[in-house]
Parts: sequence; structure tokens; C-alpha cells
Amino acid sequence: MGLLKRWRQEHNSIRFFILFFLLCLPWLLSVTALTAHSRFPQEKENGRRNLLLITIDTLRADSLGCYGNLRSKTPSIDGLAKRGVLFSRAFANTSTTLPSHANILLGTTPLHHGVHENLNFVVSDRLLTLAEHLRNSGYATGAFVGAYPLDARFGLSQGFDVYDDSYARTHSVNPSSLERRAEDVVDSALEWLEAQRGNWFLWIHCWDPHTPYEPPEPFAAQYAQEPYLGEVAYVDSTLGKLFDFISGHGFKENTAVVFTGDHGESLGQHGEKTHGFFAYNSTLWIPLIISVPGEKPGRTDEHVSHVDLFPTACDILGLKKPTFLSGRSLYAALRGKKLAERPVYFESLYPYYSRGWAPLRGYILGSKKFIDSPIPELYELDRDFDELKNLAGTENTGKYKQTLDRLMEELTPKETVDAKRKDDQRIREKLESLGYMSIRRAGVKTAFAPRDDIKTRLPFLNRADEAMEMFRLGKAEEAAERLLSILEERKDIDAAYQHLSSIYDSQNRTGEALAVLEQGLENLPANYEIFQDYVRKLLSAGRHDAVIETFEKMILREAEFDPEAWNNLGIAYAKKGDFSKSIEACKFGLSLDDRYPELYHNLGNSYFSLGLRTNESSVFYECFELYKKAIELDPGYPEPYFGLGHAYLETGNVGGAVHCWEKTLELEPEFQQVYGDLAMLYFNTGNKDKACRLLTEYKKKYYDRLSQADKDKFDEFMKNCSK
Repeated sequence: MGLLKRWRQEHNSIRFFILFFLLCLPWLLSVTALTAHSRFPQEKENGRRNLLLITIDTLRADSLGCYGNLRSKTPSIDGLAKRGVLFSRAFANTSTTLPSHANILLGTTPLHHGVHENLNFVVSDRLLTLAEHLRNSGYATGAFVGAYPLDARFGLSQGFDVYDDSYARTHSVNPSSLERRAEDVVDSALEWLEAQRGNWFLWIHCWDPHTPYEPPEPFAAQYAQEPYLGEVAYVDSTLGKLFDFISGHGFKENTAVVFTGDHGESLGQHGEKTHGFFAYNSTLWIPLIISVPGEKPGRTDEHVSHVDLFPTACDILGLKKPTFLSGRSLYAALRGKKLAERPVYFESLYPYYSRGWAPLRGYILGSKKFIDSPIPELYELDRDFDELKNLAGTENTGKYKQTLDRLMEELTPKETVDAKRKDDQRIREKLESLGYMSIRRAGVKTAFAPRDDIKTRLPFLNRADEAMEMFRLGKAEEAAERLLSILEERKDIDAAYQHLSSIYDSQNRTGEALAVLEQGLENLPANYEIFQDYVRKLLSAGRHDAVIETFEKMILREAEFDPEAWNNLGIAYAKKGDFSKSIEACKFGLSLDDRYPELYHNLGNSYFSLGLRTNESSVFYECFELYKKAIELDPGYPEPYFGLGHAYLETGNVGGAVHCWEKTLELEPEFQQVYGDLAMLYFNTGNKDKACRLLTEYKKKYYDRLSQADKDKFDEFMKNCSK
């Protein structure tokens, strides 16, 4: 009985607790909701919010109507500003594409993640991206980017279920120039978005406002005098389609939108034509609009930066913020509250890493902006936002330099991240097996004087570019004289060497073209662009031993990131008949970028030649898939069709060879080498008329260029057409 009595007492207590809980449940829920709203204001009855991140490349804030530009028509972005909060003083932490997007998606500055410029850095997979954080929280993640500097191989694809960087590959365009239109990016994104059923994070990147400014019609005509604004207006019209889709598919009420630019564009201000050199507000000031359903629209003048977007996204979505973030959440500012004043760190190190110029770093705090360089700068932004009056000459900048040093120390982790090397042990082992264990950056300067300051050097670079423009207008001799005069003044202007060499090369003065680049390498041993130009011209001149010797003697750190360098080395080895080493070089290039058409083609050539030499069919047959892969990546590439035709012919597939060589001529009617091969096949298959028509066409185009001996052989062969 004692146990039963005790059970009844406990049972009555439980019944009382349940009754109390049910009676008080509405009150408890309201308190919980209030508490949750204060911590995670984005939680709603219909579930978590989605997140749409839009980044527009090279977008000046003052190119938009909502930022006061009356000449620019940007109704889609202006409409977003009316629905959200416009930040009038948002700044990029860097002035180039890859590091800016690393700042956004990692929530840290380059001092933490180590990515300081495009093309020569890779985001470490040891770092947590915003996409990874959201995917770990149950979000579907998709990214759709518009240009090669954000190619997946640079590491920002981490955490995305889909990372669409499928701009067309083409053998005739330098990979760093590959891009696709905003409408192609948005259309692909909408296709992905239409398939989403749960919560999602979508990042859309549009490249179009980047130089060259070539907007499509009707924007080209409407903005004929300001094509940059035409590109901006075109992107805005494309975003209209995106916003209409969001509204029409029921996403508007539960989707937060973050819209920004990765950096601005100087458009000639401060003597900078585009971006990437200086860190003035023409390139650091960027638009930022954040629209959160249920929050009031408005405007804030708080100083914020890209590294603040990761923690802000966490608060918008109700997620815990990682502890490593350098930025702070802007959610309070979205609700009209003041933020504690804190410095915005920035840097511009493209000139340092690419040209060996003095590094440029600084910070914005309150109304002051300090730029640290050999010629320091200080500006009062409230009165001089365009930075026309440098106060460093009238005010002691020592205390500002000390503040910058402390800030950099705070932002630099104890365990640094090396983004200058690919974080892939297999690649490191392969590099070492090729004999390149100590890829280095030669002759890096550590001390800088005013002559190394960007403000001092950039005018010389501009003069060199102006001389090259003269050359394009037909004034070759005058252009060469100007470039020579620059080199008399300064031996450290890389573009002067490159442009002068190009002029000599166009005049078939190959020896002089190479000599100029050799002089450039002697004076600028760490300059990778001169190194690559030199290797290309050696290849063109047929000096394959010199290519290999130069590569082995002077290989620089940047080569570890550059598939073109390994493609060039592979070609040089193949031309010398060392197909095994050519294969190794091309394979290493593909380990850096597995969508490089030329590497697949040249690798196919080496397997073809090695297979014939060794009589090993297993080696020979490797070439088929490689040629086909090159064609798949670049259907307009004639060379792999030519190689594939020879491979088919070796296996007795005459029809396959004819098809491939006809396709070669269709793609490139000036492909001289294929005429004789195809004509011979036509003769052998009984297509005499086709063979003779082809030979007649060849004679019209190329006969006068032949040596007398070759003319005699051709005439003898043409007798077949008269029989």
C-alpha cells in the first residue's frame, strides 16, 4: 500500500504539472518567441529563411540610381533598396575579385585567409566557408559565377552542392579572360532554384561591369558615351528577371537578399584606369543593400565592410556564428541602431605580388582614412570623400601607423594559412617528382622607398600602355621610341619590356624581341608576366631547349598555379621528342585545371607519338579520349580534330579521319597542314574531284609562299588532277 500511495502522489503531481504546462503553454510560447526573436530575429512560423547573395564585379556604388546617379537606370536594384536597408558607407577590404569574395565567404580579411590577389592564391580547404556553414545547417547551396577568377580551382567552391563556373572554354582566349554574360549566369541559377524544395543559399556573381565595357544592345546605344554604365544597366535588367522569379515562386516572403559589389572601378580617378592598384574610395567604396522580410527598409551611414556579411548572415538565418570571424553582425544596423565604432582594414597587394611594387595597406576609422605606403596618405573623409587632399604632410602619421600595426596583429591568427601553395599533397608529391621541389619567388624586395610607391610607378605603367595604344593605331616606331625612353628612366617597368618586345615581334625582329625580355628578366627576376612572355616567344621561335632551361632555372612560385606554364613546358619537351616528360608536364597542368583544352590536346599528341615510337597500343589508345575531351571542352578548337584524324587513320578508320579533317578545315580554313593530308585521303578513297578542288584552293592560298623545291613537289602531285 505504501508503494501504491506513493505512485498516486507522484501521478497526481505529474497530472498537476501537465495541467499547469497546458494552461501556461501560450504564455511560455510567447516568452520563448520573444527570446528567440531577440537572439534569432529571423525565425518565422513558416520556417527558416533562405539567403540570396548577389555580388556584381567592379561595381561602383555611385553607378546606381539608389546611390544618387541620375544618368544610370537601375530600377531593379533601386527597388531592392526600397525594400531593404541601404548602407551608404560600405567598403571592400581588397580591390580585386578573388580576395574580395574570400573576404565575403570566409568572414575574415586576407591577413587570416591568406588570399591577396587573383590567380596566384588558392583558398585553403582548412577554412570554413559560409556555404559550408549553411550546408552543415541543412541548407541546399548553389553558386553561379561569371568569370575565371572565381573558377572552382581557386577554392571558393567549398561547401556548395553546385558550383557552376561553366563559362565557355576556348583555346583562343587566355583563361584569365574567360567570362559569361549575366543572363547566362542568372538563367542557370533559376534552373537550380526551381528545383529547390527546402531551405537554400544561392550565390550569384555577375562579371559584366569589368573591363572591357561592352554592353549588349539596347544598352550599348543608350550608354554610348558611358559604356561602363551600360554594363551596369544591363546587369540590373537581368536581375529584374531574378527578382521576378523570387516573387512569382513564393520565395519573397522568406528570402533575405544581400546585394553588394566586390570592389569599385576608378575610371581614371587618381590616374588609375580600372582597379587593383590603389585603395582609394573609387575602388573600395561599394554598394551594400540587405533586404530581410519583416524588417523595415531604411538607410544607414555606419562604416561596414565585406567581412561583416558572414556574421550578419548567421544572425539573419538564426545560426550560431563561428568564433574565427573578423567581422561583426550588422543586424542591429538593419534595425536602425548604432554600431560600436571599429576600424575597417583594407589592402591592395596585387602590385606587390605581381610586380614587386611597394605593398599598400590601411584602415578607415571614423572620418579618418590612413594609407600606409612609402609615401603615406591621410584623408578626412567627411570633408574629402574623393581623397583629393592628402593630410599626411601636415599631420604626424606615426600614431596612425601604430594603430594599423595593432589592427593587423589582431587580425592575423597565431597559426597562419598559406594560400600561396595548393593544399594538395598529391600535387606537392607530383611537383617534387618532376624535380621542382623549391618553387620560389625570386628576388622579393623587403625594403621599399618612395620610388617603389604605386603613386610613383603607375604613371610609368600608364605611359607604357599609351605607347602600346599608339602601336595599335599604326605608329609602331613612335611607340617603340616612347617605350625605350621609359626604360631609360626606369628599369623596373615590366609593361615597357613586354610592349616593346611585342612591337619587335610583330616586325619579325625575333632576336630583338627576346633580347628585350631577357633584359626585363635581368632587372625584374621575380616578374612572372615577363617570364611567361619570354617562354612563349622562345616557343614561337622554336628554341625548345631554351624553354626547358629557362623553366628549370627561373621557375617562380606563380607557375604552381598556372596550367599554361606547364602546357608550354609540355610542348617544349614534345618538340624535342621527350614525350614521357611532356606527358608528366601536361598531367601536372591538368592537376591545376582539369578543364584546359590545350593541355588535353597536347597530352593527346604526346601519347599518340609515344605509342607509335614504342609500339605499345595501350599507350597509343590513350590519345583518343584526350582529343575528344579537348573537343568537348572547346568544340571550336580545330587542332584536336586534326590529331584525332591521324589517330583514326593509324587504326584504319579512314572515314573517321576524313570527318575529323573536314571538321578541321570547317573550323579553320587557314589550317595549312591539313590540305595535303585530306587531299591524299580523297584520292585514296576515290574522291578525285574533292581532292583536286582542295589542292586548287591550296594553290591559290599558299603556293607563292612555298620554296622552289616544294613548288616542284606540289606541281608533280597536281598532275594527278589532269589524268
